[in-house]
Amino acid sequence: MEQRIIGRTGQRVSVVGLGTWQLGADWGEVEEKDALAVLDAAVEEGVTFFDTADVYGDGRSEQLIGAYLRERPDAGVTVATKMGRRVALDPALYTLDNFRAWTDRSRANLGVDRLDLVQLHCPPTPVHSSDAVFDALDTLVEEGRIAAYGVSVETCDEALTAIARQGTASVQIIFNAFRLKPLERVLPAAAEAGVGIIARVPLASGLLSGKYTKDTVFPADDHRTYNRHGESFDQGETFSGVDFATGVEAAVEFAALAPEGATPAQAALRWIIQQPGVTTVIPGARSPEQARANAAAAALAPLPEATLRAVREIYDGRIRAQVHHRW
Repeated sequence: MEQRIIGRTGQRVSVVGLGTWQLGADWGEVEEKDALAVLDAAVEEGVTFFDTADVYGDGRSEQLIGAYLRERPDAGVTVATKMGRRVALDPALYTLDNFRAWTDRSRANLGVDRLDLVQLHCPPTPVHSSDAVFDALDTLVEEGRIAAYGVSVETCDEALTAIARQGTASVQIIFNAFRLKPLERVLPAAAEAGVGIIARVPLASGLLSGKYTKDTVFPADDHRTYNRHGESFDQGETFSGVDFATGVEAAVEFAALAPEGATPAQAALRWIIQQPGVTTVIPGARSPEQARANAAAAALAPLPEATLRAVREIYDGRIRAQVHHRW
């Protein structure tokens, strides 16, 4: 699989990574053996980048990755984790002492002395402008607790603030065919600054797979049930902030654009991969089959210009009014 350097880290990672939110919580229960099988399938298909967080299953996702990599020390996987969502979203809590404690916990969960990449996990907006916060992150690097740091953001403005920081290695942002705003300023700014872009929620919580109808029902413990209106965290994390019924209709149109032999989900991933400035895209997977199918998107030919125009038309006609001004 194609490998790209992730920002200022110098680390090479696969253009299709693996998001592991599903392996921790918030998407229904996943058995340990099934979670490990997903990790293994991804690695076997050339994935070399796992994204996790200390809050996914309150550390379960990190622990599963750590257990897997102890069995596969030759896997060559870069692991990015995130911190800051296990406490109240209070800027006053983003301190060096807390960062040390949080990263110590993640290092224990993952079974490593130094974390490859630590990202602030969608912190309150003022945190992105705090010199003290970024000084503390620099200190973690100097102490050898982490190799590099980045920021996971909700909005394009937050992304631009983080990119302007000299030490920022990466920015993780929601970016998919139903969330085009990062194309305007974020991706060009990241490319100019040498900051990696990690594209999350690439399938708009599954909408872009084309598998759902307006009558689809998700489990009660699935965020696609309990967070549709931002009840538990930012609404944009669920279906990219798009109304479910609207998203289903738009997904039907998008599915028709998939090239012969490719699924709509693979087309959606291929669309992201070929956008200038993107380092890696991190779809989740609940089964080995999903992990393999996602990885296969990297081998697809670039989508033609006519398809790219059609994606823009779907966005402008159905999606833009709901999301463009918000994130």
